[in-house]
Amino acid sequence: MKIGKYEVFELVLSYFKLDGGAMFGVVPKTLWEKENFADEHNRVKLACRSLLLKSQGKNILIDAGLNLNWNEKFKKIYSPEFVYQNSIDELLEKYNLNSDLITDVILTHLHFDHCGGCAVYSNGKYEPTFKYAKHHIQKTAFDWALNPCEKDRASFVRDYFFPLISNNQFVFHYGEFVFDENIKIFSLNGHTFGMQAALIEDENYKLFYSSDLFPMKSNFYLPYISAFDLQPLETLKEKKFFLEQAVANNWILILNHEPSNCAIKPNRNEKGYNIETAFEKLGDI
Repeated sequence: MKIGKYEVFELVLSYFKLDGGAMFGVVPKTLWEKENFADEHNRVKLACRSLLLKSQGKNILIDAGLNLNWNEKFKKIYSPEFVYQNSIDELLEKYNLNSDLITDVILTHLHFDHCGGCAVYSNGKYEPTFKYAKHHIQKTAFDWALNPCEKDRASFVRDYFFPLISNNQFVFHYGEFVFDENIKIFSLNGHTFGMQAALIEDENYKLFYSSDLFPMKSNFYLPYISAFDLQPLETLKEKKFFLEQAVANNWILILNHEPSNCAIKPNRNEKGYNIETAFEKLGDI
C-alpha cells in the first residue's frame, strides 16, 4: 500500500495470550466469547501488529512488539509465540532492510508488548535493537513508565527501554504533533498517560493506528474497554471522538492486537457505530 511518499507494510511480530476478562472489562464472557475463543485459563490470543513505513529517506516502525528474552514465569503467564526466531531482521530482510536501517520508531507507549522489541539481550545485557533510530515517545508516557502505580506496574519492563535512555535515542514530544506531511500523531490518556496514536494519510487512504484504543475487533464497541485502562471514562470519550472522526473522514482503523483481522472500516447508523468492513490483511484495503 502506498500512502504519500511511504510504502506501508503490516508486520505481525508475535502472538501472546491475556485474560479475556481483562481485555474486555465489564462485558460478560457470554458476549465476548462469541468472537474471541478462550483457552482453559480464560485467555484469548492477541497479535503484536506493527506498521513499517518505507520512503526514500525514512524507514519507520510503529511499535516493536514483544521481547524475545522471556523468563519461565512470563512464558507460563503469556504463552508468547514469535514469528521470527533470532532477530526482527528475519522479517525486515523481505523489505531489503535490517534493524540498523530503521531511522525512526514511533512508540505508542512503553508497555512490554509495544516496546519489548526495542531491546535485544546479548552478552548478558540488553542493548538497543535499532541502534541508529530515533525513538519517539510522549514525555508523559515516559515519565509514567518510570514511576507507574501498583495497578499497572507489571506492564512495564525497564530493561526494554532503559538501553534507549543510556544510548540517548529517545525523542520526547508534548501532545499532538505533525511528524511530517503524511503522519500526524495524537496523544491519548485513557489506556495509559500519553499513549500515542498515528494517522497515516494522503488523498487516497487514511490509516489510524490507534494502539490500545481499539486493540481488538471486539474493542471497537463502546462498552468493551480493557480493565488495564487507567482512566476508562477517558477511554470512552476518546473512542467516541475518534470514531466520529473515522466515519466523517473515511479512516481505516488498524487493530494492533487482533489476530484474525488487520483493520476495520467503521460506519454509523441509527443504532450507533458499527463495522462496515473487516480486512484480513493490509493488502485487502
